[in-house]
Amino acid sequence: MSKERVAQLEYSEFQSAMLDEAKRRRKAAKIIAVLEHFQGPLTGLTVGDVGCSAGFIADELAGAGAGHTLGVDIDVPGLRRAADRFGERVAFVCGDGTALPFPDGSLDVLVFNHIYEHVVDPDAVVAEMRRVLSDRGVLYLGLGNRLGIMEPHYKLPFLSYLPPALADRYVRAFGRADHYYERFRTRRGLRRMLRAFHVWDYTIPVLASPERFAGSELFPGVLGRLARAVLARTPRAALQLLLPLVPTYLWVATKTPRRPAGAALPQPPQPL
Repeated sequence: MSKERVAQLEYSEFQSAMLDEAKRRRKAAKIIAVLEHFQGPLTGLTVGDVGCSAGFIADELAGAGAGHTLGVDIDVPGLRRAADRFGERVAFVCGDGTALPFPDGSLDVLVFNHIYEHVVDPDAVVAEMRRVLSDRGVLYLGLGNRLGIMEPHYKLPFLSYLPPALADRYVRAFGRADHYYERFRTRRGLRRMLRAFHVWDYTIPVLASPERFAGSELFPGVLGRLARAVLARTPRAALQLLLPLVPTYLWVATKTPRRPAGAALPQPPQPL
């Protein structure tokens, strides 16, 4: 039998990726670039990072000019590290995403990056983020896809395709864990989770223009340059056919209808 899902407390204590500062700051650069393309600079805005852990992304958001930066998590060891290093310019709060300690409509920007698969009730967290987001606010989402072939946490192919009991056996057989905790959704399921929002898909724009959003680490070397050129010139209809299997979706969501404010891109963001 699969173990009952409970909150993953102290996540940074057993997931070393949360403490990989260089990697977390690269992720932050991509997040900030997407947000700035959609709505302009963060200067003076109130920005929250839900699932901030050790605080590297929150620190980068503050460095990008946010007027007030907030980091929220239930990862107490991660929050201690974050407060010790970045507490002078980021306010870190120990709080559950299903009961965010902020007034209605009080945040201009929220970041929810690769978190939903770790929480017990992601629909409740999404509803709570909508509550605290201002009417003109923007929510950045990095969302893992259940149909991505290589599971990102345990590096086992097709792991997220399996029902929980079989997934538990799979991770045990390869000595990765005693059970498989994460719960991913398909593209359709993710859109359903965000049905109360207006959503723009930045997945293909970021892949086609990594130098604009994420630097060269996505596609390094000669083969990387070739991949970028192909992605930038491939018809959108062909790229759309690949989206159900893309491992990660990058979406921007708003409570009221808005359009990206940034410059034209070879593969522009599309509304969902």
